Amino acid sequence: MKHSLFAAAALAAASIAGIAGGAIAAPAPVTVGGAPMYANKNIIQNAVNSKDHTTLVAAVKAADLVETLSGPGPFTVFAPTNTAFAKLPAATVPTLLKPENKGQLTTVLTYHVLPGKFSAAALRGMIMAGHGRAMIKTVQGEELTFSQTGRRLQITDAKGGKSLVTIPDVNQSNGVIHVVDTVLLP
Repeated sequence: MKHSLFAAAALAAASIAGIAGGAIAAPAPVTVGGAPMYANKNIIQNAVNSKDHTTLVAAVKAADLVETLSGPGPFTVFAPTNTAFAKLPAATVPTLLKPENKGQLTTVLTYHVLPGKFSAAALRGMIMAGHGRAMIKTVQGEELTFSQTGRRLQITDAKGGKSLVTIPDVNQSNGVIHVVDTVLLP
């Protein structure tokens, strides 16, 4: 009996040592648009690989924001999917992508960016502290209103449009992306 207790204690100690000293596998990267999003890459390096964000990437390029969003940040980007852009009236995206509308496009895109890194948990904390809503100024200069609907974060734009965060906390080397289902309009 004494021998079996010693063996059991040795096995438990070895298991604990293995857990404490062994390699713990890093969490798998979040997948967005069929592509893994790596936390050691910046917002642009990851976004260009998402097949769900080709319209957003084209818009960022047309607005000359690639260098900015590749910079050190940190930034919080609410990234509309292609489906979100498709909800806009038919001519909106092609019109915004024209060189003569670069200013308007930049305004719309920077309305989707917060200065700093805000995780979903941080946003929820701000919502709770604000008794059900939080207002945060975007890089564009106007505010977005954050609330919670069920378990999801909801964003309300200046025009009263609502967007849900469908994939939160896609961490980047220079911030975080939250995928959204509707384009926000200042």
